Amino acid sequence: MTLVPKYAEDQSMATMPMGTVTISPERQVLAGVRTAVVERKSLVRDVRTTAQIVADETRIAHVHVKVAGYVDKVYVDFVGQLVKKGQPLFTLYSPDLVSTQEEYLIAKRGNATLGNAPFQEIADGSKSLLESARQRLKLWDISDDQIKELDATGKVRKDLTFYSPITGFVTDRKVFPQTSVTPDTELYTVSDLSTVWADADIYEYEVPFVHLGQRVSLNLSYYPGKTYTGDISYIYPTVDPQTRTVKVRIELPNPGFALKPQMFADARLHVDYGTKIVVPQEAVLNSGTEQHVFVVHDGGVFEPRKVTIGPMVDGNAVILSGLKAGETIVVSGDFLIDSESGLKSAMGGMSH
Repeated sequence: MTLVPKYAEDQSMATMPMGTVTISPERQVLAGVRTAVVERKSLVRDVRTTAQIVADETRIAHVHVKVAGYVDKVYVDFVGQLVKKGQPLFTLYSPDLVSTQEEYLIAKRGNATLGNAPFQEIADGSKSLLESARQRLKLWDISDDQIKELDATGKVRKDLTFYSPITGFVTDRKVFPQTSVTPDTELYTVSDLSTVWADADIYEYEVPFVHLGQRVSLNLSYYPGKTYTGDISYIYPTVDPQTRTVKVRIELPNPGFALKPQMFADARLHVDYGTKIVVPQEAVLNSGTEQHVFVVHDGGVFEPRKVTIGPMVDGNAVILSGLKAGETIVVSGDFLIDSESGLKSAMGGMSH
């Protein structure tokens, strides 16, 4: 079908923007022109992605000793064992610990004799020596209870016991009986899995709609029909150059330790855009540098209107500026109308 533009020459058309055209109802039918009313409505969507369960890095303890020595007994002897905070891990013989205990007991006896001396300097010196020996023991992670036992018995212990600093699972173990250890040896790694993280990948164009505290639902194929929920606690500052995604961290409670590190999950984020002016996505014509739609007026008049668009949601385009609710726009056949509009603009330019 050859479309022959018919341009109204009345006064009303003279005030319309450049490119406005008039098309008869018959030709609109032949061109397949379809219209819709611009709406203001509430927009929501679900962002779906994948996530991987990882240990909460803030709940991992690395067990070291602060003095060289020799391991005697090992109480926790395999990876995967669940240990409680304060549970014995191993015993250590260290010549430095033995000598420091002896110095502490000597200082304690000296303070008992000289602490009440008539000369203040002597009394203060004995107390200072005792406190210094006590601080050396504490700096080497000897507990207050162990120091109290030393006070009570007055006997030096050859082996001292070291305890788990947290409740969790042993995920690494490098301590064995009858071996020497130094302060740079990591003896155990203990992970508290009562709370875990899920790292989810979000495409970069969806990142503006993700925020801290946002609720996320996760489903795992290992547990059909069960949904876990958590909140976004961190949004990573970099984009993966291969996948063009940004990682977000979801914090999840893990009662019963059902969620295990390295498990995969399907994640769903509920994004609420609020109330927006929207039009069908196909109504927007994109020239590359700008976007416009055709607004329908009485008498078959079609006005090209420049618009600023926001996100695309479920086949709808959010209009940031250029339209208002209640206006009628073209959603189908707009390419033919655009051709006539372009032709009229070109002819108008030639006339000048």
